[in-house]
Amino acid sequence: MSDLRALISNLGKDSTPGKGSPLVPPAAPSSTARTADKADAGGQASSSGLSLNSNFTATRPVALNDARHDLKMRIHERLVDSIDISVLLKIAGDSELENAVADTIKILIDEERLPLSAAERDELSKEVLYETLGLGPLEPLLSDGTINDILVNGSQSVWVDRDGKLIETGIRFKDDKHLLHVINRIVARIGRRIDESSPIVDARLPDGSRVNAIIAPLALDGPVLSIRRFRPVPFVFSDLEARGALTADMAEFLKKAVQARLNILISGGTSAGKTTLLNVLSSNISQEERIVTIEDTAELRLQQRHVIRLESRPANLEGEGAVKQRELVKNALRMRPDRIIVGEVRGAEALDMLQAMNTGHEGSLTTVHANSARDALARIETLVLLSGVELSQRSIREQIGSAFDLVVQVKRLSDGKRRVVSISEITGVQEGVISMQDLFEFKATMNEKGELTGHHRACGIRPAKSQRFVEYGIDLPVALFTSSLETKDSDGGREQE
Repeated sequence: MSDLRALISNLGKDSTPGKGSPLVPPAAPSSTARTADKADAGGQASSSGLSLNSNFTATRPVALNDARHDLKMRIHERLVDSIDISVLLKIAGDSELENAVADTIKILIDEERLPLSAAERDELSKEVLYETLGLGPLEPLLSDGTINDILVNGSQSVWVDRDGKLIETGIRFKDDKHLLHVINRIVARIGRRIDESSPIVDARLPDGSRVNAIIAPLALDGPVLSIRRFRPVPFVFSDLEARGALTADMAEFLKKAVQARLNILISGGTSAGKTTLLNVLSSNISQEERIVTIEDTAELRLQQRHVIRLESRPANLEGEGAVKQRELVKNALRMRPDRIIVGEVRGAEALDMLQAMNTGHEGSLTTVHANSARDALARIETLVLLSGVELSQRSIREQIGSAFDLVVQVKRLSDGKRRVVSISEITGVQEGVISMQDLFEFKATMNEKGELTGHHRACGIRPAKSQRFVEYGIDLPVALFTSSLETKDSDGGREQE
């Protein structure tokens, strides 16, 4: 480890020999330290970190939180003022940097001379470290693998989504300024900004978690931050089966559909599991294919070696330089892709995506917000109209009917669990109407306790595009679509969108 004394070389310049640590400069006694001295003198020192002096009691949580935050900020400010940046930059590795800063923080806490137990000192040290290198109060939530969403509604209200249920936490920020500081730290990492002139931003964390933030003047009750978490290890079909999201037959069919290069549209509402399923489907693409992904905020995590990831860009301070998904889709066609994956189609890029699918780029995947398979096609039709190209309704529907092969509908049901509720095949366009047939569906029922249950079942229809599977040498057993076995859904789990 680098020399800690060099790291905080500015600490201790005014130290008096023989007093305290040689690494930490003597600070003017704080109000809390003076209170501690008085308590020591009277033999009444408190061992609780929650009672910094007699004025802070459990009956005054707001003042208590303020005092604790002020203490953290004071230590943090001393840390920032004292660190030698030139030495800091020479430290190799995140863990070594974290250890060096943590050791420094402990020295500064000792200087405060607070009546804290060892456990309380460690907790305070950890909180200061979070403020210095992490995202402050949110760090414990980000370390919890059971949390799927973190929802911050202003500085005094933090909620989490665990297993599809919203739960309020006891975590609080000092004030809106503190929360805004954390938001700015997130967006700065990817070169974006958020301020009154640009009060909405989409970003991502280093682990791929998706972030959305909105501040004043659009957010009336303080900054709002939403973080969609992603598992360290991506889901696979067996995970979805274990959670009752689909059956083994459905998973087998979707695997073969990807291998047979069918164009698949995943449809669902907000937080229904669209991106999770898209990641799972993409894992079945051959390692030998060149894949181009296009997203507004990069969140797909493909495991193949030959992947080109493209991300749209918002306008700069002058309102220039924006690059939308439509331009990226057009450019992707010049990059010799075997597959094009659009994270979510939400604008004029719908037309260019349809044209790509209809001109030889088979096996493409995308998602769209819609409540049913039929609504998904209607939404694609509406998005094509946003392109400004004058096309008749009939020609648009013909392009949609020719481009997509399957529509997979996912839904978060009333019990908070995510399931694939239908897999539908597009069979063409008849008399101006796109024809579809369901291959698999989910039948929801209620048990005696009023709890939602149900099962997936095959509809007994063999796909009209079965010949495509034959062309790629893929066996498609009839049993997948005619089996009378109905698998009960017992333990559906939370899947991230």
